[in-house]
Amino acid sequence: MARVLTIILFLSLIFPPQVDQPLIIVNKATNELAMFNEHKEQLRFPVATGKTEALTPEGLFTVLVKAEDPYYRKLDTPGGDPRNPLGSRWIGFDAKGTDGRIYGIHGTNRPESIGSMVSQGCIRMLNQDVEALFERVPKGVKVWVVNEEQSFESLYNQYLKNAWSEMLE
Repeated sequence: MARVLTIILFLSLIFPPQVDQPLIIVNKATNELAMFNEHKEQLRFPVATGKTEALTPEGLFTVLVKAEDPYYRKLDTPGGDPRNPLGSRWIGFDAKGTDGRIYGIHGTNRPESIGSMVSQGCIRMLNQDVEALFERVPKGVKVWVVNEEQSFESLYNQYLKNAWSEMLE
């Protein structure tokens, strides 16, 4: 058994787990978002998160919904309207068992809020930043929301380690 584990460990150093889709990491401790693809950080942006720590859920989620110029139901505001607080894009994920229409990464009509803890739970980005992310993220991508004093590289490596552990179980 020890020999098998040694071989697996050796192979994992040479052939890291295949991550065939991008991974989005949101760090509430720094109010930043990074997207990794092909084992490299591809994008990094400042974001705004929940007013309280509990408002933006932490965990590993899946993107279920993508929308251009999203409609804002709470205030009956059409997409594209400058009063729409969702901005130009919506990338919705399944936090707390929802369907991708409650929690998401979206643009904003309040760019001065970026970098702060001000939202009702969503992750806000500048419109030009969320548009760049939107173009590179298909449905099904994982979104990992954390609150850690670690670098994105360290967090990504932790994600890969967890992916290997699940694969070997």
